[in-house]
Amino acid sequence: MPTVEDRARSSMQERLENFRALLGPTPITPVTLNIGGRPRTIHLKLEGHNVAGSVKARTAYGLVRSLLEQGRLQPGGRLLESTSGNLGIALATLARYLGVSFTAVVDPLIAPECLHRLSELGADVVTVTERDASGGYLLSRLATVAELLEADDSYVWTNQYGSPENPAIHRELTGPELLGQLPRSPDAVFAAISTGGTFSGISQYFREHSPGTAMVAVDIEGSVAFRGSPGRRHLSGIGASRPSGFLDDSLVDHFAIAGIYESAHYCRLVLRTAGLHLGASAGAVVAGCVRYLTRHPETDLVVCLCADGGEKYAGTVYSDAWLRSIGLEPPPEADAVPVASEDAILSGVG
Repeated sequence: MPTVEDRARSSMQERLENFRALLGPTPITPVTLNIGGRPRTIHLKLEGHNVAGSVKARTAYGLVRSLLEQGRLQPGGRLLESTSGNLGIALATLARYLGVSFTAVVDPLIAPECLHRLSELGADVVTVTERDASGGYLLSRLATVAELLEADDSYVWTNQYGSPENPAIHRELTGPELLGQLPRSPDAVFAAISTGGTFSGISQYFREHSPGTAMVAVDIEGSVAFRGSPGRRHLSGIGASRPSGFLDDSLVDHFAIAGIYESAHYCRLVLRTAGLHLGASAGAVVAGCVRYLTRHPETDLVVCLCADGGEKYAGTVYSDAWLRSIGLEPPPEADAVPVASEDAILSGVG
């Protein structure tokens, strides 16, 4: 006869599968931008339409599914993760759905809207305030995670930075969904990197099922997630203070580094011309795509993975005052923008 614990575990598994049914499909929407003096179509995969508002809903599902299958997460358990915002919201949403608790370790770059949403979802929030040696907060957040795990063994760390379930879920779900929504294999796919899990999983899938597609990883200035130079970063949701453990040259055909100025410009341009409210990392991804199309005018069908929507970024890339506070003038209302700095590059890999 099933015990109370068995019934509770079975209930969690059932709820998890119900959550799985809420993941995607998210829409792909074409937008037309003036690039190199002629109109070009860019397809945007809008993960802001996903449950919990971002592509990280998929990541959260994959990480927690693995913990349940391994027996590491039990009824009444306590999930723990370092997050810049989106994964925290996704894990808090899923934790509430499963009836477990969640503690988010965050830093001052997290958007106030994300903090408010975490609070609404009942998450406990721990905020680190000291930057790490690379000028970011990731290593400081991870140190705090380690301290919490040592102090209390009831925590279960989802570990988005090292768990193979991070890229695996995007190889399983995101890659097939994206390819299946297009009339043919795309010439190029663009996505931002931070942990590198989303990009890695999608690239693994495309390497097998659409090997002719160029996979372009996009990062932000100051990040060392792949090949950048360390420096102070002002945006959450893209970039990292340490190299990704999921990326290598076999998965990346081209690598682009975008500046905050470019990210802000393309967020605003897409909103102005297409009425789509993109998140900051998506603005950087579109910047990388525009630069690629400028240098590869023969390229036709391209897709940008847009990790989330722009509502959380009203106080950053959509704010003239914020841009000026970090030493940047707001971008003009023009169809194109020059490369913001010599660090804003697009290069082949391999």
